[in-house]
Amino acid sequence: MLRLEQVSMSVNQNNGDNKEILHNIDLEFDAGKLYAITGPNGGGKTSLAKVIMGIYGLSSGRIYLNDEDITDLTVTERARKGIAYAFQQPPRFKGLTVSDLLKIADSELDIIGLRKSLRDVGLCPEDYLDRDVGPGLSGGEMKRIEISQVLARRATVSIFDEPEAGVDLWTIQRLIGIIVNRYKDNPKNTAIIITHNENVLPICDEIIVLEEGRIRSRGTYEEIWPLIRDEIECKRRLECRGEMGYEIQ
Repeated sequence: MLRLEQVSMSVNQNNGDNKEILHNIDLEFDAGKLYAITGPNGGGKTSLAKVIMGIYGLSSGRIYLNDEDITDLTVTERARKGIAYAFQQPPRFKGLTVSDLLKIADSELDIIGLRKSLRDVGLCPEDYLDRDVGPGLSGGEMKRIEISQVLARRATVSIFDEPEAGVDLWTIQRLIGIIVNRYKDNPKNTAIIITHNENVLPICDEIIVLEEGRIRSRGTYEEIWPLIRDEIECKRRLECRGEMGYEIQ
C-alpha cells in the first residue's frame, strides 16, 4: 500500500552545515495492518511521518502509494490520494467550530455522525460541536478533536503522531479500541502510530524502531519489546517527574 525507497532528509543548520535527519529509509506498510514507529527522542519519528504526509521534503528517495509515485505531490494532493495525519501538537483554527472541522473531513456527516465522532474520542457533543477551534481549547481537547477528524476522513493511510499525548488513561484505552476496530485486518486501510506508550505497542502488527534517522530494528511486539523496554520505562519516569518535553523532530 505505502512504500518508501531509500528515503533521506537533511536540513540546513544556522552554521550552514547540513544535518541528516533520515538516512536511506526502506519501509513497506501493508493494508489491514497496524504499525508502530518508536525509538528515542530526536530519532526522526515525527520527521518520517511529515515526510510521508509531504510536510517535509526529501533529500533523496521515492514514496509510493498503491504503486503510484507520490514523491512530488503536495500535502493537499496526498490528502486527496488518501493520506491523513494527526499532529503531535494539533494546529488551531480560530473562527472555525469543531463541527466545521469535522465536516471538512467528511462533508456528508449529519448531526448523528458528528455526535458519534466526538463521543468516540470521549467528548460530549453538546459541549463541543459549536466550540471555536482556537485558544479556548486545551491541548488534550485539541488532540481528541483532531483524532476524531482523522477517523472521520476514512483515509487509506492514517498517521497518528503520539495519539496518547495529553489525554487520560480512559481515553487512551478507548482510542486503542477504535483504532483496532477501524484498521486491524481491514483490507482497505492501514494505520501508522508514532508512540512510546506501552499500552499501544502490543496492538500493532509490527513495531519499527527508529534511532538517529535509521531503522534500528523491526518486528513483532514479542520480538521488539525486550529490546526497548528499559528506554521506554525510563522515558515514562522522566515524563512523570516533568523532566521531559515533547519531541520536536
